[in-house]
Amino acid sequence: MMRTNDIRHIEGAVTRQAGFTLVELMVAITVSLMMMVALVSLLVNVNRNNDELERVNTQIENGRFALQLLRDDVMQAGFWGPYMPAIEDRSTTAAPAAAVIPAAVPDPCQDPATWTPADRIALTGIPIQASPSAPGSCGGVVASKKENTDVLVVRRAENCAPGEANCDAFSNGRMYFQAAFCPTQGAGSNFVLDSILANLNMQTGACSGTLAPMRKYISHMYWIRNFANTTSDGIPTLVRSEFDLAGGSLSHQPAVALIEGIEGFNVEFGVDNTVTRCNLNTAVNYTQAPAMVDPATCVASSTAALNTLPNNRGDGIPDGDFVRCTAGTPCTADQLMNTVAAKLYVLARSKDKTQGHTDTKTYNLGSVTLGPFNDNYKRHVFSTTVRLVNVAGRRETP
Repeated sequence: MMRTNDIRHIEGAVTRQAGFTLVELMVAITVSLMMMVALVSLLVNVNRNNDELERVNTQIENGRFALQLLRDDVMQAGFWGPYMPAIEDRSTTAAPAAAVIPAAVPDPCQDPATWTPADRIALTGIPIQASPSAPGSCGGVVASKKENTDVLVVRRAENCAPGEANCDAFSNGRMYFQAAFCPTQGAGSNFVLDSILANLNMQTGACSGTLAPMRKYISHMYWIRNFANTTSDGIPTLVRSEFDLAGGSLSHQPAVALIEGIEGFNVEFGVDNTVTRCNLNTAVNYTQAPAMVDPATCVASSTAALNTLPNNRGDGIPDGDFVRCTAGTPCTADQLMNTVAAKLYVLARSKDKTQGHTDTKTYNLGSVTLGPFNDNYKRHVFSTTVRLVNVAGRRETP
């Protein structure tokens, strides 16, 4: 016979096993949906932020990498081993002959078979140049260039000689630079720039017939192209054309893409056009012999026994404002042969658009202003000043 307490226990158990009511179920579903929406929204925002962070990081890395790559090349401009252009030779007190002074800005794409001695003097005496359009006859090489950007040309000799470690072997038909060591061949002031082995005849200091080291001639041309891989991708890209032998052609070769997302590129030059030694502040003049000045007294003298220094070879320091070579006012041979520093400006753009962002800013790249672009890409300007170590260093005085 069941007791009252047992009956109540059974009834309570039955009550506890009862399901949710419809209202409770709907509330639970609603709360669950709200939690799922919040979680999905959080996940989407996290992914969006990660994507945006990746875009910004890539943009910054590309800008810095582009500036570093350009800086490293520009810094080496004018390296010719032991050769010293006459306009920078502080050991001489005579006026350089007209034949060894660059008379015109060189054409980077001129057929090497037509190079004259004057062309070779210009190619070595003007190791860097820039223009807002394809220089000289380079129109067929500098293709799809972005508007309001510069073309930069950097020239030098290879840092190593064929046969040395990590250096390319000698290759017939390539262009090589060879400086004279033999005094009877004008050691330090004479050179050969040629692709014909028989013409590379500069000797070592012993003048015994042993050939002096030959270094590969390097000419790099940089500009911004409107695309990266295909003309339809629309990704502005920093590209470079190298002077080399390919397919039997010794010339500036087709451009190679270097860094994507580089949209702006401008160059300004620091020109060493006066001499401040002894506060003379005289303009550089290569058509007359330098004055003989005693550095201890800063008094001009014609006595050769004095500790004399030429005072019209510059001092390796930029004078006045930096200049940009424009279509209306192109840089002259005199300005370029006296360039001792360069300001490089790079505008980096994200490769992908940012939702909800509109770029209404303007960007100053020295004397050039770009924008507003009024699109959905993010941008940033990078800049640096580079000293042409070889050119400026040869002009320095104790």
